[in-house]
Amino acid sequence: MEPLCGPDRPFWEANQTFHTERPDLTECFQLSVLSWLPCIYLWAVCPFYLFYLKRNNRGYIMMSIMNRFKTVFGLLLWIVCWTDLFYTFHEQRLGEIRPPIYFVTPLVLGMTMLLATFLIQFERLRGVQSSGVLFIFWFLSVLCAIVPFRSKILQASSQSEVQDKLRFTTFYLYFSLALCEFILCCFNEKPPLFSSVVTDPNPCPEATAGFLSSMTFWWFTSMAVKGYKMPLEAKDLWSLNKRDSSKVMVPNLLREWEKEQAKAKSEPHLSSQALYSKPLPSSTNNIAGGGGGGGGGESSPEEVEVLLSNQKAAPHKPSFLRSLIRAFGPYFMIGSAYKLMQDIVTFVNPQLLRMLIKFTKEKGVPDWWGYALAFLMFFTAILQTLILHHHFQYCFVTGMNVRTAIIGAIYRKSLVITNAAKRSTTVGEVVNLMSVDAQRFMDLTTFLNMLWSAPLQIMLALYFLWQNLGPSVLAGVAVMILLIPLNAVIAMKTRAYQVEQMQYKDSRIKLMNEILNGIKVLKLYAWEISFRDKVLDIRQKELNTLRKTAYLGALSTMAWTSAPFLVALTTFAVYVNVDENNVLDAEKAFVSLALFNILRFPLNMLPQVISSMVQTSVSLKRIQNFLSHDELDPNSVDRKNNSTEFSVTVVNGKFTWSKEDLPVLQNINVMVPQGSLLAVVGHVGCGKSSLISALLGEMEKLEGEISIRGSVAYVPQQAWIQNATLRDNILFGIAYNEQKYRCVLEACALTPDLEVLPGGDMTEIGEKGINLSGGQRQRVSLARALYSDAEVYLLDDPLSAVDAHVAKHIFDNLIGPEGALKGKTRILVTHGISFLPQVDNIMVIVEGRVSEMGSYQELLTQNGAFAEFLRNYALEDIVEEDQALEELIEDEELFPDDALSNHTDMVDNEPVVNETKRNFIRQISVISSEGENPRCRSVRRQGCSQRKSPEPQEKKKPLEMDKLIQSETAATGRVKTKVYLEYAKAVGPLLSVFICFLYGCQSASAIGANIWLSQWTNDASTNQTKENAVMRVGVYAALGTAQGVLVLMSSFTLAMGNIGAARKLHSDLLTNKLQTPQSFFDTTPIGRIINRFAKDIYVIDEALPSTVLMFLGTFFVSLSTMIVIISSTPIFAVVIAPLTFIYVFVQVCCCWLTACCAEPTVCCERPSSHTTTCSRGSCELRRPSSRAPPLGAY
Repeated sequence: MEPLCGPDRPFWEANQTFHTERPDLTECFQLSVLSWLPCIYLWAVCPFYLFYLKRNNRGYIMMSIMNRFKTVFGLLLWIVCWTDLFYTFHEQRLGEIRPPIYFVTPLVLGMTMLLATFLIQFERLRGVQSSGVLFIFWFLSVLCAIVPFRSKILQASSQSEVQDKLRFTTFYLYFSLALCEFILCCFNEKPPLFSSVVTDPNPCPEATAGFLSSMTFWWFTSMAVKGYKMPLEAKDLWSLNKRDSSKVMVPNLLREWEKEQAKAKSEPHLSSQALYSKPLPSSTNNIAGGGGGGGGGESSPEEVEVLLSNQKAAPHKPSFLRSLIRAFGPYFMIGSAYKLMQDIVTFVNPQLLRMLIKFTKEKGVPDWWGYALAFLMFFTAILQTLILHHHFQYCFVTGMNVRTAIIGAIYRKSLVITNAAKRSTTVGEVVNLMSVDAQRFMDLTTFLNMLWSAPLQIMLALYFLWQNLGPSVLAGVAVMILLIPLNAVIAMKTRAYQVEQMQYKDSRIKLMNEILNGIKVLKLYAWEISFRDKVLDIRQKELNTLRKTAYLGALSTMAWTSAPFLVALTTFAVYVNVDENNVLDAEKAFVSLALFNILRFPLNMLPQVISSMVQTSVSLKRIQNFLSHDELDPNSVDRKNNSTEFSVTVVNGKFTWSKEDLPVLQNINVMVPQGSLLAVVGHVGCGKSSLISALLGEMEKLEGEISIRGSVAYVPQQAWIQNATLRDNILFGIAYNEQKYRCVLEACALTPDLEVLPGGDMTEIGEKGINLSGGQRQRVSLARALYSDAEVYLLDDPLSAVDAHVAKHIFDNLIGPEGALKGKTRILVTHGISFLPQVDNIMVIVEGRVSEMGSYQELLTQNGAFAEFLRNYALEDIVEEDQALEELIEDEELFPDDALSNHTDMVDNEPVVNETKRNFIRQISVISSEGENPRCRSVRRQGCSQRKSPEPQEKKKPLEMDKLIQSETAATGRVKTKVYLEYAKAVGPLLSVFICFLYGCQSASAIGANIWLSQWTNDASTNQTKENAVMRVGVYAALGTAQGVLVLMSSFTLAMGNIGAARKLHSDLLTNKLQTPQSFFDTTPIGRIINRFAKDIYVIDEALPSTVLMFLGTFFVSLSTMIVIISSTPIFAVVIAPLTFIYVFVQVCCCWLTACCAEPTVCCERPSSHTTTCSRGSCELRRPSSRAPPLGAY
């Protein structure tokens, strides 16, 4: 630096900087390094930052007062810097020669200030509200100017007069302006013009937080304070950022998964084309199923066999893992970069500790060394914490997004899988995938970076240990290598047990789902005890597997908790014995211990991450298998055919429920004209409902073509009712229209029901329509279809659940020629022959084939299958109507259960229909003499027994009505002591005390080992290292071995206690639910109960034990650390009180906030409940006119 600074200005002078009570840096160093450092940073970052700004334009920001001040200060800084430059030229003209540094530094600084000013304006034009690049630049500028700031004051105080007054003045102007720029950079600019208006009433402040606020998480402070002051509710929480919402995350993952599926499908197709001249049929991937159809073109058995063997030899499944990596990898990599920085900063503290120990041993060293080292250690710890928590922020958000996307993908898949896939996948298994398996991905993502971070930390620690202890550290490496096979065996066994446990869990959830769906029957027959025993048998098998996993985990914990000690023991023992000159002093021992403590975390976490990866790999395989199931072909029904006058067309249709099964429907040819009413009749099991399913695309199409023109509305045999109000069930996501809505209610005979229901049409309907009668549920389903205003209506026997007179009203006012659906295309599956004379066409199905089709009179004269159908149903239909009429006239004392008891005017004598029916019966030569047909439906129902009261009932107001299904709530505030005591009671009071005792003994042995090591290092000062070496190593080894044994005992005991608590809590929960009154199940969604047995039991089984283990370990380590420090430095006890107060305050804030947030996150069970509901109505959700977005519902 002499050519720049001159011979009389040295670049570095150690005596001036270190060996003095008033340290200072040389003038050359200040003018070069300290001045250039911010400039180098800004010029290096500028090209990349400009490229980023060019690619991301958010609109421009109007020139604000703050922006004007930034610009003016930037220009003033340029003027100040170049004032020094021109003053140097002036001095040169006067004959005073200055070194080149006086020209270069002002020039560089001035150009840099112009660049910073340009960036201020360019950021404004690109809509940047807070600049991280300029914040760091101004921070570095102020930080580097602090040393010259002090130096100039020291020089001025030591001299009677300031020598260079202009440069003295310009520097302090420069420092003041840079400080002002730095302060202004801490605040945000206004939002850009023409940016999207934030309509969210409670937006998350993270999106608009400034750089400093983001780095320090200051934007979260308001929520923490609010949570401390009062319990938080769902409305208090901020809305999700758009990038984290399910609307963005789920389609993103599905897009990548579809690419992966397309890639997997294309590869086998290419290989088969290369090997065979006959390409595979495109309609099926199953050779056996494809060969089931008759006809020519049969392959020889040898060819089929070879083809099958080839497909088995080279299967290629789509990788769900690759889809996850492509969807979430880039965001996760930002967190990985933070983790890399944190790992590097972690190893700064041991080096500072080495310097601090040297400082304490040396005499005559300036005191400021110690203060500087202590400050650097504190600053390093703060920096490490900030970086680490940014890493965790990215990991937690990624985990949340992965879980959200997986749940959404599973939910979407559950609605579109084929019927063959549904046979192997129950609703309970789907709920398990969404609650347990998806959660595992979220848990793993938090520590996934340890897979590469742990080996990196281990290698860095061993490198520094090698520098400290030399080749002796190889002994420690050998110990770690010997522990790897043990961990591998444990991981393999854990994986096997994990697969077994998940199978038992699936069986248990499946059985619980069946129990809850049939709880009414189960209680009526008093089968609670027998079904409880069945569940407990499966639970016992699950716990046996969990116990084996817990014991393996305890063994792994012992091995890896003892690993740092074993490494330290072998390293120290080899070090002191390999060479007589090796002395274990305080510097070597405690710096090595600091490195061993760093080594402890990766060594402890690596097996846990590997174990978690093993568990997650099981979940990955399960989810991948589920998402790989075949889906219903959306193109099996042509909905774009507008070339014909027929609304529904089926040509040579051949359908089956599964490609492996025989066809259910064959040779189906149907053409339904626009606006006509087609009745489909036939005996039970002949395929009427299957025909409707085929038209909806629910069945596998083997042959033929289906064409439906226009939107479709579907009314199933079993009405699908959501847990919502009556009005919401009818509207189903469509806008409310008062006139249209009233017409729909009248046509479906629901108007009188509103007078009976407690809240009118705002009455909440329970899950599966529990508080409605069967007839009411069917009429709500009809009303939903009518309100959708579709063009084609598929009605699967909707009149079977209502009484004869109600059926007549619905047919006349809704389905029939003069009903509300007049002019719409209707396909009606029915057994009610009284309506057949009024339909346009009748189709008779016999054993899956169309037997006859024509008008009523045409089929009657043919005397074929239709005549046979009428023989079976005509007489009983008349008898039913007569009975219904008699009951309406005579039975007036029963109380109504169905609001249709008011319809007394619905049973009219209709001459045309009744006369036609009686004429046909007279034509029949043989009339069945059976008194009752097994299919006869009783019409004696309480709901149809009361006449309409002449006095009009007052409309019931839905105001102040209690909700039927209460939203789930959780306890708020801090967790009560009773909860902890209940868990300790479940573990066992004596066992809980014994576990704490073992952990206390374990910590005591650790303290003893550290104290003994401290005494060992003192031998170096008394020259007794050789005499006491064997005794020191022996006692140190005994204390460490005792610690390992105690760790093993405590881990085994804790595992036993946790398994016992899991058994007791599940048994108590199961017993309580089976003994709960039926009213509870009527008002509680099944998904909510299933979630208690799936997600919450998973937490008790697997999440809570690891949390308890972590808590006990952390508590006793902290306690032992404080005891050791106080025993060696009693004055530290004074600092403990304020530190404890601050720590407890922060901890209480966080705990209360976490507990408060647990209530809003109860909504996490809603996907389970929502999935259970939607799986029952998946057919309706898939119809083209379904406007309720099922995926957005959760």
